[in-house]
Amino acid sequence: MKIAIGSDHAGYDLKSFLMKKFSSVSFIDVGAYSSDSVDYPDFAHKAIGKYNAGQCEKVILICGSGNGIQMTANKYQNIRCALCWDKEIAELARSHNDVNVVALPARFISNETASEIINAFINTDFEGGRHQRRVDKISHVQ
Repeated sequence: MKIAIGSDHAGYDLKSFLMKKFSSVSFIDVGAYSSDSVDYPDFAHKAIGKYNAGQCEKVILICGSGNGIQMTANKYQNIRCALCWDKEIAELARSHNDVNVVALPARFISNETASEIINAFINTDFEGGRHQRRVDKISHVQ
């Protein structure tokens, strides 16, 4: 599996940890490459760009609260990004909402919790069925 991963400065350490922890995953690291202050939207755009170009199957985004980077990702028509703070939320986001991007709040979760979330994100399948009908309604604009 190939996953694009991006973070701002607040998520840099967690991003580095996850890339080592999930060494069997092929990551496309779009930055940040240090804990020096940067702007989270830049890294959301880069990672989503990799997804939209067909260079990866999923995306992991990390910032301090997870909110800003998630909001940026969800501006894209084909992206369903969930802010996850525990594995159950990640499991439901995948199985019910078919999320293709997960956002993590680096300042509010431990490395262990982040690992559980990413494991669920990678290994939980979308259930389809009644959930597909609901997912199809997400991008409907009136």
